[in-house]
Amino acid sequence: MPLLTKTKFIDNYKLLFILINCCFLFGGIQTNIAQKKKYTVVLDAGHGGEDPGNIGNGYREKNIALNTALEVGKILKSRKDIKVVYTRTKDVFVDLWKRGDIANDVKADVFVSIHCDAHTSRAYGSGTFVLGLDANKQNFNVAKKENSVILLEKDYKQNYKYNPNSPESLIGLSLLQEENLEQSLLLASSIQKNFTKRNKRKNRGVKQAGFVVLYQTTMPSVLVELGFLTNKKEGRFLNSKSGQKSMAKSIALSIKSYIDQLKLNTVEVVNEEEPIVIHTPTPKKSIDVKEDIYFKIQISSSKRRIATKSYNFRGLKNVERVKVQSYYKYYYGKTSNYQNIKSLLRRVKKKGYKSAFIAAFKNGDKISVKEALKSR
Repeated sequence: MPLLTKTKFIDNYKLLFILINCCFLFGGIQTNIAQKKKYTVVLDAGHGGEDPGNIGNGYREKNIALNTALEVGKILKSRKDIKVVYTRTKDVFVDLWKRGDIANDVKADVFVSIHCDAHTSRAYGSGTFVLGLDANKQNFNVAKKENSVILLEKDYKQNYKYNPNSPESLIGLSLLQEENLEQSLLLASSIQKNFTKRNKRKNRGVKQAGFVVLYQTTMPSVLVELGFLTNKKEGRFLNSKSGQKSMAKSIALSIKSYIDQLKLNTVEVVNEEEPIVIHTPTPKKSIDVKEDIYFKIQISSSKRRIATKSYNFRGLKNVERVKVQSYYKYYYGKTSNYQNIKSLLRRVKKKGYKSAFIAAFKNGDKISVKEALKSR
Protein backbone atom coordinates (compact mmCIF):
# COMPACT_ATOMS: atom_id res chain seq x y z
CA MET A 1 0.00 0.00 0.00
CA PRO A 2 1.59 3.34 -1.07
CA LEU A 3 2.42 5.93 1.57
CA LEU A 4 -0.01 8.81 1.93
CA THR A 5 1.16 12.18 0.73
CA LYS A 6 1.05 15.05 3.20
CA THR A 7 -1.95 16.56 1.39
CA LYS A 8 -3.89 13.30 1.34
CA PHE A 9 -3.07 12.73 5.00
CA ILE A 10 -4.48 16.14 5.92
CA ASP A 11 -7.61 15.54 3.80
CA ASN A 12 -8.16 12.17 5.43
CA TYR A 13 -7.62 13.68 8.86
CA LYS A 14 -10.22 16.35 8.10
CA LEU A 15 -12.64 13.67 6.92
CA LEU A 16 -12.10 11.67 10.12
CA PHE A 17 -12.70 14.81 12.18
CA ILE A 18 -15.98 15.50 10.36
CA LEU A 19 -17.12 11.91 10.81
CA ILE A 20 -16.38 12.02 14.54
CA ASN A 21 -18.35 15.24 14.88
CA CYS A 22 -21.25 13.78 12.95
CA CYS A 23 -21.29 10.85 15.37
CA PHE A 24 -21.54 13.24 18.27
CA LEU A 25 -24.24 15.32 16.62
CA PHE A 26 -26.47 12.60 15.25
CA GLY A 27 -25.64 9.63 17.47
CA GLY A 28 -27.44 11.00 20.51
CA ILE A 29 -24.11 11.65 22.28
CA GLN A 30 -24.03 14.85 24.29
CA THR A 31 -21.62 17.49 22.99
CA ASN A 32 -20.31 20.56 24.71
CA ILE A 33 -21.21 23.74 22.82
CA ALA A 34 -20.00 26.26 25.40
CA GLN A 35 -16.23 26.63 25.50
CA LYS A 36 -15.83 30.07 27.05
CA LYS A 37 -13.18 30.31 29.74
CA LYS A 38 -14.75 33.26 31.57
CA TYR A 39 -18.35 34.38 31.94
CA THR A 40 -19.23 38.01 32.62
CA VAL A 41 -22.02 38.87 35.05
CA VAL A 42 -23.22 42.47 35.31
CA LEU A 43 -24.83 43.35 38.65
CA ASP A 44 -27.05 46.41 38.64
CA ALA A 45 -27.95 48.02 41.97
CA GLY A 46 -31.19 49.90 41.30
CA HIS A 47 -31.56 53.65 41.84
CA GLY A 48 -28.83 55.68 43.59
CA GLY A 49 -27.79 59.30 44.18
CA GLU A 50 -30.73 61.69 43.96
CA ASP A 51 -33.00 58.73 43.24
CA PRO A 52 -33.62 56.92 46.55
CA GLY A 53 -36.10 54.42 45.13
CA ASN A 54 -38.69 53.14 47.62
CA ILE A 55 -38.45 54.57 51.13
CA GLY A 56 -41.05 52.47 52.94
CA ASN A 57 -40.75 52.64 56.74
CA GLY A 58 -37.73 54.89 56.33
CA TYR A 59 -35.65 52.20 54.60
CA ARG A 60 -33.92 53.31 51.40
CA GLU A 61 -34.11 50.99 48.43
CA LYS A 62 -30.96 52.40 46.83
CA ASN A 63 -28.83 51.39 49.84
CA ILE A 64 -30.33 47.91 50.20
CA ALA A 65 -29.96 47.25 46.47
CA LEU A 66 -26.33 48.38 46.48
CA ASN A 67 -25.34 46.37 49.57
CA THR A 68 -27.02 43.27 48.17
CA ALA A 69 -25.43 43.65 44.71
CA LEU A 70 -21.96 44.07 46.23
CA GLU A 71 -22.49 40.98 48.35
CA VAL A 72 -23.61 38.96 45.31
CA GLY A 73 -20.47 40.07 43.50
CA LYS A 74 -18.27 39.16 46.44
CA ILE A 75 -19.63 35.61 46.37
CA LEU A 76 -19.32 35.27 42.59
CA LYS A 77 -15.74 36.51 42.55
CA SER A 78 -14.69 33.36 44.39
CA ARG A 79 -15.15 31.60 41.04
CA LYS A 80 -12.23 31.97 38.63
CA ASP A 81 -14.51 31.45 35.65
CA ILE A 82 -16.78 34.39 36.53
CA LYS A 83 -16.01 38.05 35.96
CA VAL A 84 -18.17 40.54 37.87
CA VAL A 85 -18.97 44.04 36.60
CA TYR A 86 -21.08 46.54 38.59
CA THR A 87 -23.16 49.38 37.14
CA ARG A 88 -22.42 51.26 40.36
CA THR A 89 -20.37 50.57 43.50
CA LYS A 90 -21.37 53.67 45.47
CA ASP A 91 -24.29 56.01 46.02
CA VAL A 92 -24.46 57.66 42.59
CA PHE A 93 -27.20 58.09 40.02
CA VAL A 94 -26.72 56.08 36.81
CA ASP A 95 -28.99 56.57 33.79
CA LEU A 96 -31.00 53.50 32.81
CA TRP A 97 -29.58 53.57 29.27
CA LYS A 98 -26.06 53.69 30.71
CA ARG A 99 -26.68 50.57 32.82
CA GLY A 100 -27.59 48.66 29.69
CA ASP A 101 -24.62 50.12 27.83
CA ILE A 102 -22.25 48.89 30.54
CA ALA A 103 -23.55 45.35 30.10
CA ASN A 104 -23.46 45.52 26.31
CA ASP A 105 -19.95 46.99 26.21
CA VAL A 106 -18.45 44.16 28.25
CA LYS A 107 -20.45 41.59 26.25
CA ALA A 108 -22.03 40.26 29.43
CA ASP A 109 -23.45 36.76 29.57
CA VAL A 110 -26.11 37.77 32.06
CA PHE A 111 -27.51 40.97 33.60
CA VAL A 112 -29.16 41.07 37.04
CA SER A 113 -30.84 44.23 38.32
CA ILE A 114 -31.65 44.35 42.05
CA HIS A 115 -34.53 46.33 43.55
CA CYS A 116 -37.05 46.47 46.41
CA ASP A 117 -40.80 46.84 46.06
CA ALA A 118 -43.46 48.94 47.78
CA HIS A 119 -47.24 48.89 48.00
CA THR A 120 -50.08 50.66 49.77
CA SER A 121 -51.24 47.31 51.18
CA ARG A 122 -49.41 44.94 53.55
CA ALA A 123 -48.05 42.98 50.59
CA TYR A 124 -44.89 40.94 51.06
CA GLY A 125 -42.71 38.42 49.25
CA SER A 126 -40.08 38.29 46.51
CA GLY A 127 -40.59 38.35 42.75
CA THR A 128 -38.37 38.24 39.68
CA PHE A 129 -39.20 39.85 36.35
CA VAL A 130 -38.08 39.28 32.78
CA LEU A 131 -38.75 41.61 29.89
CA GLY A 132 -42.08 41.19 28.19
CA LEU A 133 -45.42 42.78 27.50
CA ASP A 134 -47.86 41.65 30.16
CA ALA A 135 -51.50 42.66 30.20
CA ASN A 136 -51.57 42.37 33.98
CA LYS A 137 -52.19 45.85 35.36
CA GLN A 138 -50.20 45.15 38.53
CA ASN A 139 -47.11 44.18 36.52
CA PHE A 140 -47.49 47.30 34.39
CA ASN A 141 -47.63 49.47 37.52
CA VAL A 142 -44.42 47.91 38.87
CA ALA A 143 -42.64 48.57 35.56
CA LYS A 144 -44.09 52.07 35.35
CA LYS A 145 -42.74 52.88 38.82
CA GLU A 146 -39.22 51.59 38.07
CA ASN A 147 -39.15 53.18 34.59
CA SER A 148 -40.16 56.61 35.95
CA VAL A 149 -36.52 57.05 36.99
CA ILE A 150 -35.71 58.17 33.44
CA LEU A 151 -37.60 61.41 34.09
CA LEU A 152 -34.61 62.42 36.25
CA GLU A 153 -32.27 62.04 33.29
CA LYS A 154 -31.29 64.82 30.92
CA ASP A 155 -32.62 64.50 27.37
CA TYR A 156 -34.52 61.33 28.25
CA LYS A 157 -36.92 61.90 25.34
CA GLN A 158 -34.00 61.78 22.89
CA ASN A 159 -32.36 58.81 24.63
CA TYR A 160 -35.45 56.63 24.87
CA LYS A 161 -38.26 58.03 22.71
CA TYR A 162 -40.37 56.56 25.48
CA ASN A 163 -42.99 57.82 27.93
CA PRO A 164 -42.93 55.79 31.19
CA ASN A 165 -46.53 56.76 31.91
CA SER A 166 -47.89 55.37 28.66
CA PRO A 167 -48.95 51.70 28.27
CA GLU A 168 -48.42 52.05 24.52
CA SER A 169 -44.72 52.71 25.11
CA LEU A 170 -44.29 49.17 26.44
CA ILE A 171 -45.56 47.44 23.30
CA GLY A 172 -42.22 47.15 21.48
CA LEU A 173 -39.94 46.62 24.46
CA SER A 174 -40.01 42.82 24.47
CA LEU A 175 -39.15 42.29 20.81
CA LEU A 176 -35.37 42.79 21.07
CA GLN A 177 -35.13 40.46 24.05
CA GLU A 178 -37.26 37.71 22.52
CA GLU A 179 -34.28 35.48 21.76
CA ASN A 180 -33.07 35.72 25.36
CA LEU A 181 -36.45 35.16 26.98
CA GLU A 182 -36.08 31.47 27.61
CA GLN A 183 -32.71 31.81 29.34
CA SER A 184 -33.96 34.79 31.32
CA LEU A 185 -36.91 32.73 32.50
CA LEU A 186 -34.59 29.89 33.48
CA LEU A 187 -32.47 32.17 35.69
CA ALA A 188 -35.51 33.94 37.13
CA SER A 189 -37.12 30.62 38.09
CA SER A 190 -33.94 29.51 39.84
CA ILE A 191 -33.77 32.76 41.83
CA GLN A 192 -37.38 32.41 42.93
CA LYS A 193 -36.82 28.80 43.94
CA ASN A 194 -33.88 29.78 46.14
CA PHE A 195 -35.75 32.71 47.68
CA THR A 196 -38.60 30.39 48.60
CA LYS A 197 -36.60 27.42 49.86
CA ARG A 198 -33.52 29.07 51.35
CA ASN A 199 -34.89 32.41 52.54
CA LYS A 200 -38.45 31.28 53.29
CA ARG A 201 -39.83 34.27 51.39
CA LYS A 202 -43.30 34.26 49.91
CA ASN A 203 -42.98 33.32 46.24
CA ARG A 204 -44.56 36.05 44.11
CA GLY A 205 -43.44 34.17 41.02
CA VAL A 206 -41.69 34.98 37.76
CA LYS A 207 -43.46 37.65 35.74
CA GLN A 208 -43.02 39.59 32.54
CA ALA A 209 -43.11 43.38 32.40
CA GLY A 210 -41.67 46.20 30.31
CA PHE A 211 -38.68 47.36 32.33
CA VAL A 212 -36.58 49.83 30.37
CA VAL A 213 -33.36 48.75 32.12
CA LEU A 214 -33.89 45.21 30.75
CA TYR A 215 -34.89 46.50 27.34
CA GLN A 216 -31.52 48.28 27.04
CA THR A 217 -29.57 45.02 27.35
CA THR A 218 -28.78 42.43 24.65
CA MET A 219 -28.27 39.36 26.84
CA PRO A 220 -30.41 37.24 29.21
CA SER A 221 -31.55 39.69 31.89
CA VAL A 222 -33.69 39.67 35.02
CA LEU A 223 -34.90 42.24 37.51
CA VAL A 224 -35.23 41.08 41.11
CA GLU A 225 -37.65 42.62 43.60
CA LEU A 226 -36.21 41.44 46.93
CA GLY A 227 -39.36 42.26 48.87
CA PHE A 228 -41.56 45.07 50.15
CA LEU A 229 -40.03 47.84 52.23
CA THR A 230 -43.56 48.99 53.04
CA ASN A 231 -44.07 45.76 54.97
CA LYS A 232 -42.51 46.41 58.40
CA LYS A 233 -41.29 42.88 59.02
CA GLU A 234 -39.94 42.36 55.52
CA GLY A 235 -38.45 45.84 55.34
CA ARG A 236 -36.59 45.26 58.60
CA PHE A 237 -35.22 41.97 57.28
CA LEU A 238 -34.06 43.48 53.97
CA ASN A 239 -32.47 46.45 55.70
CA SER A 240 -30.38 44.18 57.94
CA LYS A 241 -26.91 42.93 57.00
CA SER A 242 -27.96 39.35 57.64
CA GLY A 243 -31.01 39.76 55.41
CA GLN A 244 -28.99 41.28 52.59
CA LYS A 245 -26.34 38.55 52.81
CA SER A 246 -29.00 35.84 52.88
CA MET A 247 -30.80 37.18 49.79
CA ALA A 248 -27.47 37.80 48.02
CA LYS A 249 -26.41 34.22 48.56
CA SER A 250 -29.58 32.92 46.92
CA ILE A 251 -29.07 35.19 43.90
CA ALA A 252 -25.40 34.20 43.63
CA LEU A 253 -26.22 30.49 43.85
CA SER A 254 -28.71 30.87 41.01
CA ILE A 255 -26.23 32.77 38.85
CA LYS A 256 -23.53 30.16 39.47
CA SER A 257 -25.98 27.40 38.59
CA TYR A 258 -26.94 29.29 35.43
CA ILE A 259 -23.26 29.69 34.44
CA ASP A 260 -22.69 25.98 35.05
CA GLN A 261 -25.57 25.22 32.68
CA LEU A 262 -24.00 27.45 30.04
CA LYS A 263 -20.71 25.61 30.44
CA LEU A 264 -22.41 22.23 30.26
CA ASN A 265 -24.93 23.27 27.65
CA THR A 266 -25.22 19.83 26.15
CA VAL A 267 -27.77 19.14 23.47
CA GLU A 268 -29.43 15.83 22.78
CA VAL A 269 -31.51 15.68 19.62
CA VAL A 270 -34.48 13.35 19.94
CA ASN A 271 -36.48 13.39 16.73
CA GLU A 272 -39.61 11.32 16.33
CA GLU A 273 -40.18 12.80 12.91
CA GLU A 274 -37.87 14.61 10.52
CA PRO A 275 -38.09 18.42 10.87
CA ILE A 276 -40.01 20.05 8.07
CA VAL A 277 -37.93 21.84 5.43
CA ILE A 278 -39.55 24.84 3.80
CA HIS A 279 -39.60 24.87 0.00
CA THR A 280 -41.72 27.96 -0.54
CA PRO A 281 -40.86 30.21 -3.50
CA THR A 282 -38.10 32.69 -2.68
CA PRO A 283 -39.36 36.30 -2.57
CA LYS A 284 -37.62 38.84 -4.81
CA LYS A 285 -36.09 40.62 -1.82
CA SER A 286 -35.13 37.48 0.02
CA ILE A 287 -32.35 37.21 2.57
CA ASP A 288 -30.33 34.06 2.09
CA VAL A 289 -27.50 33.06 4.38
CA LYS A 290 -24.76 30.46 4.12
CA GLU A 291 -25.98 26.88 3.88
CA ASP A 292 -24.36 25.91 7.17
CA ILE A 293 -26.55 28.52 8.90
CA TYR A 294 -30.28 27.96 9.16
CA PHE A 295 -33.35 29.08 11.06
CA LYS A 296 -36.11 27.30 12.96
CA ILE A 297 -39.19 28.42 14.86
CA GLN A 298 -39.09 27.66 18.57
CA ILE A 299 -42.67 26.93 19.53
CA SER A 300 -42.21 26.32 23.23
CA SER A 301 -40.00 25.00 26.01
CA SER A 302 -41.08 22.70 28.79
CA LYS A 303 -39.86 20.14 31.29
CA ARG A 304 -42.52 17.82 29.90
CA ARG A 305 -41.53 15.35 27.20
CA ILE A 306 -44.37 15.65 24.71
CA ALA A 307 -44.82 13.32 21.77
CA THR A 308 -44.22 15.30 18.57
CA LYS A 309 -47.53 14.37 17.03
CA SER A 310 -49.58 16.96 15.16
CA TYR A 311 -52.51 16.67 17.60
CA ASN A 312 -50.23 17.89 20.41
CA PHE A 313 -49.20 20.98 18.43
CA ARG A 314 -52.45 22.34 17.03
CA GLY A 315 -52.10 20.51 13.73
CA LEU A 316 -48.44 21.33 13.10
CA LYS A 317 -46.65 18.34 11.60
CA ASN A 318 -43.01 17.30 11.86
CA VAL A 319 -42.27 19.13 15.10
CA GLU A 320 -38.71 18.58 16.37
CA ARG A 321 -37.98 18.02 20.05
CA VAL A 322 -34.54 18.89 21.45
CA LYS A 323 -33.47 18.20 25.03
CA VAL A 324 -31.29 20.80 26.76
CA GLN A 325 -30.46 19.77 30.33
CA SER A 326 -33.83 19.22 32.06
CA TYR A 327 -35.85 21.12 29.44
CA TYR A 328 -37.32 20.13 26.10
CA LYS A 329 -37.41 22.65 23.28
CA TYR A 330 -39.90 22.22 20.47
CA TYR A 331 -38.97 23.52 17.02
CA TYR A 332 -40.86 23.79 13.75
CA GLY A 333 -39.46 24.28 10.26
CA LYS A 334 -35.94 24.65 8.91
CA THR A 335 -34.68 27.02 6.21
CA SER A 336 -31.66 29.16 5.38
CA ASN A 337 -33.91 31.88 3.98
CA TYR A 338 -34.83 34.54 6.54
CA GLN A 339 -37.93 35.77 4.69
CA ASN A 340 -39.26 32.22 4.58
CA ILE A 341 -38.79 31.71 8.31
CA LYS A 342 -40.51 35.04 9.03
CA SER A 343 -43.44 33.89 6.94
CA LEU A 344 -43.51 30.60 8.84
CA LEU A 345 -43.43 32.47 12.16
CA ARG A 346 -46.58 34.35 11.19
CA ARG A 347 -48.23 31.04 10.35
CA VAL A 348 -47.23 29.51 13.68
CA LYS A 349 -48.50 32.52 15.63
CA LYS A 350 -51.84 32.27 13.85
CA LYS A 351 -52.04 28.76 15.28
CA GLY A 352 -51.98 30.34 18.74
CA TYR A 353 -48.26 30.18 19.60
CA LYS A 354 -47.98 33.89 20.37
CA SER A 355 -44.62 33.58 22.14
CA ALA A 356 -42.97 31.58 19.32
CA PHE A 357 -39.78 33.10 17.94
CA ILE A 358 -37.04 32.59 15.36
CA ALA A 359 -33.93 30.71 16.45
CA ALA A 360 -30.72 30.55 14.39
CA PHE A 361 -28.16 27.75 14.17
CA LYS A 362 -24.71 27.25 12.70
CA ASN A 363 -23.52 23.69 12.17
CA GLY A 364 -26.02 22.54 14.79
CA ASP A 365 -25.02 25.11 17.42
CA LYS A 366 -27.41 27.88 18.41
CA ILE A 367 -26.33 31.42 17.51
CA SER A 368 -28.11 34.77 17.56
CA VAL A 369 -30.31 35.76 14.63
CA LYS A 370 -28.24 38.92 14.34
CA GLU A 371 -25.07 36.87 13.91
CA ALA A 372 -26.75 34.65 11.34
CA LEU A 373 -27.90 37.60 9.24
CA LYS A 374 -24.41 39.09 9.29
CA SER A 375 -23.23 35.99 7.45
CA ARG A 376 -25.47 36.52 4.44
